[in-house]
Amino acid sequence: MQDILVPISLFICIAVTMIGFPIARAYARKVDRGTDRPSVPPDVAARLERMEQAIDSIAVEVERISEGQRFTTKLLAERGSAAPASPIRENS
Repeated sequence: MQDILVPISLFICIAVTMIGFPIARAYARKVDRGTDRPSVPPDVAARLERMEQAIDSIAVEVERISEGQRFTTKLLAERGSAAPASPIRENS
């Protein structure tokens, strides 16, 4: 029994090495390739840059509009509290 055990384990180790090494190597290559980011074509990158600039300018304009609305609301609130409403008399 002892005489057969050593050659059987040797052939099993060789078989596992021959099958496992290429699988491990392929997995390592896959892991190495997975770290790279996919490249974006230059025309798509240019379009994305223009879209980003347009969105930034829209955000600035919306902020400007909201500032104007806050100012108008403040003026209307001050006007309402500063001058109490006098009763309107009808001329008869």
